[in-house]
Amino acid sequence: MGMKDKAGKMQEQGKQKTREAQEQAKQRGQQTSQTSPTSQTPQAQQRGQQAQQRGQQAQQRGRQTQERGRQNLDDTEQEMQDRFDQDYDA
Repeated sequence: MGMKDKAGKMQEQGKQKTREAQEQAKQRGQQTSQTSPTSQTPQAQQRGQQAQQRGQQAQQRGRQTQERGRQNLDDTEQEMQDRFDQDYDA
């Protein structure tokens, strides 16, 4: 076997390996596209739901705090008004 034959054979093997690698990559790409990115494992879905619940609870606590703040402000204004009335009624 001459050097030219050996080089040609190696070149052909390289091309064949490249084609095989491209085909494998293509198949992996098709498999990846078949699994939707929105399909989650049950654990991931559960974590997402728990995070959503925690967010809702935080919103509720925020609303409650805000309402208490308003109530305290209303109470303070009423107390000031009562004192004013008492001072000027006397």
